[in-house]
Amino acid sequence: MCMNSHTARTQRGLTLIELMITLVIVAILAGIALNTYRDSVRKGHRRAAQTAMMDIVNRQQQFFVANRTYATAAQLNYTLPPELTPHYTFAIDLATPAGPPPGFTVNFTAIGAQVRDGNLSLNSRGVKTPANKW
Repeated sequence: MCMNSHTARTQRGLTLIELMITLVIVAILAGIALNTYRDSVRKGHRRAAQTAMMDIVNRQQQFFVANRTYATAAQLNYTLPPELTPHYTFAIDLATPAGPPPGFTVNFTAIGAQVRDGNLSLNSRGVKTPANKW
C-alpha cells in the first residue's frame, strides 16, 4: 500500500478569514481601551481643576480676612498650574452668589478636549456645580 503524500498533509498557519476575525477583535478591544483611557485622563484633569478651585477659595478667604472683601482674579494674582492651562480657563465672579454680600463664584471653563467633560463652578457658600462632577 502506497500512501499519497497529498492526503497525509496537515494544515498549518491561519486562513485569511481567521486573520481578519482576529484583527477585528483586536480593533474592537483597542477602541474600548482608548475610550476608557481618554475618560480617565479627562477625570484626572477635572480632579486637578477641583484642587485648584479649592486653592482659590482658600486664597479668597485669606484675602477676605485681610481686606473685608473678596478679590477679583487680578487682585488674587493667581495663575493656573501649567498642567491645567490647556484644559481650563478660570474667572472669579463677585456678583453671582445669592444672599447677603459679599460672595463670589469661581468658574472653570473647559477648553479643548476637556469640553466633553464640562465646566465647573464653586461659590463662597460651598455650592459645587454640576453636582455629579464633584
